[in-house]
Amino acid sequence: MNDPEIITEDVERYLREIRIPLRLACLTPSGWPMVLSLWYLYRDKQLYCATQQSAKVVQYLRHRPECAFEISADQPPYCGVRGQALVTLDQTRGPEILQRLIVRYLGQSDLRLAQKLLARSDNEVALVIKPSNIFTWNFSDRMKDSVESGPVRPCPE
Repeated sequence: MNDPEIITEDVERYLREIRIPLRLACLTPSGWPMVLSLWYLYRDKQLYCATQQSAKVVQYLRHRPECAFEISADQPPYCGVRGQALVTLDQTRGPEILQRLIVRYLGQSDLRLAQKLLARSDNEVALVIKPSNIFTWNFSDRMKDSVESGPVRPCPE
């Protein structure tokens, strides 16, 4: 079901350009869903996140690797990408992915937050999210007259 053609060039552009956290939904062992926000990196038709190996989400994804995700801003015009995916945990790439995420979201690694995150990088695990379904929406046209002009951000078509 993981067809790389489901990710169009337009979706790829959006995933590369927008710098907002990914919302990841997974199931806990009790069957209750949980949603959390993570920084992400898009490469090779996959989404990459990093978190501490001791994080509960790692335990949940080991138990059930099926997940859903959404990448959309909270400000109008509303647009974004969401989908369903399988997650694999990569114990070896956590520190590398964390470093790339810091550069992507913070721009540099000498900031206090970056240093704090990097100090614990030996315990990071990479979440490799392989989409099996992708859905997009873009309400830019229908919201033209209700949105104040501001910075333009990418929207998928």
